[in-house]
Amino acid sequence: MAQGRQTDAAMSRPDDATAWSTLMARVQDGDAVAYRRLLEDVTPYLRSLVTRHRGLSGETEDVVQDILLTLHAVRHTYDPDRPFGPWLVAIARRRIVDRLRRRGRIAAAETSLEPEHETIAATAANIHMTIDRRRELQEAIRALPAGQRQALLLLKLRGLSLKEAALESGMSIAALKVASHRALKALREMLGKRT
Repeated sequence: MAQGRQTDAAMSRPDDATAWSTLMARVQDGDAVAYRRLLEDVTPYLRSLVTRHRGLSGETEDVVQDILLTLHAVRHTYDPDRPFGPWLVAIARRRIVDRLRRRGRIAAAETSLEPEHETIAATAANIHMTIDRRRELQEAIRALPAGQRQALLLLKLRGLSLKEAALESGMSIAALKVASHRALKALREMLGKRT
C-alpha cells in the first residue's frame, strides 16, 4: 500500500513526463482518478505553453480548454509505448494555430472604428433627433401655401428637373423657381434657419 502511494505521489509531479505517460495509460484503461490527476497536472503546463503566443493574449483559458477538449476526444489514439509529452504538444500546437487562424479571419472581416466615427449611443440619439426633425419639417411643409409646397415636393424631394416639374404641375418654369425659392426661405424661417 505504501508503494501504491509512492507511485501516485511520483505521478502527481507535473515535471515528470513519464508519470504523464503512465497516467494516460491508466486513463485508457478507464481510471477516472488518473484522468482527473492528468488533467490537473497538464493544465498549468498547457497554460504556460499558450501564454508564450502574444497573439492569444486574453484567450489563454479558452485555448487551454480547447486543448483539453481535444485531448479528451482523441485520448484513445495515444500509444502508451511512445512519449506522452510530444503527443500533447502536437495537440496543443494544432489548437493554438487553429485559434490564431480563427482570430486572423475575424480580424480580416472586422473594421475598427476610427475616432471620427460616432458611437452607437450617439447614433441612436441622432436617429431620435432625426425623427423629431423630420416631423418638424413635415409640419412646416404642410404649412406652406399650395404652390410653394408643390414646387418644393416636385423639385427638391422628388428631384424632378424644372421642365419635368412644369409639365407635371402645369406651372411655368419661372413660377416653379420663384415658388421653390420662397418655399425654402419660408422653411428656414419656420425651422429657425437650421435646414
